Amino acid sequence: MGRFAPSPSGPLHAGSLVTALASYLDARACGGRWLVRMEDIDPPREESGAAERILEALRAHGLLWDEEVLWQSQRSEAYLEALAQLRRQHLLYSCNCTRHQLALSGGIYNGRCRQRSVAGPAAWRLKLYDLPSDYAQLPNELVFTDELQGLQRQDLALEVGDAVVKRKDGLFAYQLAVVVDDIAAGITHVVRGCDLLSVTARQIRLFELLGAPVPAYAHVPVVTDSEGRKLSKQNHAPALDLNRAGENLWQALVFLRQNPPQALRTAAIDEILDWAIHHWQRQRLKDGQV
Repeated sequence: MGRFAPSPSGPLHAGSLVTALASYLDARACGGRWLVRMEDIDPPREESGAAERILEALRAHGLLWDEEVLWQSQRSEAYLEALAQLRRQHLLYSCNCTRHQLALSGGIYNGRCRQRSVAGPAAWRLKLYDLPSDYAQLPNELVFTDELQGLQRQDLALEVGDAVVKRKDGLFAYQLAVVVDDIAAGITHVVRGCDLLSVTARQIRLFELLGAPVPAYAHVPVVTDSEGRKLSKQNHAPALDLNRAGENLWQALVFLRQNPPQALRTAAIDEILDWAIHHWQRQRLKDGQV
């Protein structure tokens, strides 16, 4: 079971199409199912109408999902249940540290509020390291193998710090929602961009703490602009031209090192996707390791 989980902060662009296509092909080539989840839990960053335009763009490119779209904005109860479980496990604490205080600790949260009594508005943080005795089998250094980027190691105490799972403004944090939703959907394989590789260890730790199976991860190279910046909505990446869907797919396959034949460039969408599913070779992306 795979998934594509965009945030509605802007339209689908070439970089997000590459990620969506890689996830789609990886699931379909294995005879698996593919889901779409809209990560709409951060209203200040969202753009009106973007979610609908993203779904329209996916349909235009033939990337059709197998179940109803899951909207994170409708999942508050599930997130509250997960927080209640973590609280019962003595893994949460409130934190009112400021960004300035975080900067003074080098940007890695140093656990300052673990032993403090916090009053007033506060975020909730999850203990990722130096865990209670019930979790002594979980070391501070988390090691995992990414199916494209190879062996990964991250010391959660020195390189990450305890993660915010509910923000001071009351919004649920991405790190909580993404794991709770992957568990609920039974996601077994996560194929996404390398820009998220650095947050994977903390997400794996949350899977472990919630007692859930950890999916396999494969992080694909990201598309960059002429200045070497990742194509993103924040960098004003242009929206895909839906009238050129076949060309867009062909170019995405080229970026994914799948070597599509030139004749496929002007083929129908269904023909392009059928070829891509039957010729999908994830291993070719290892040449693009970060």
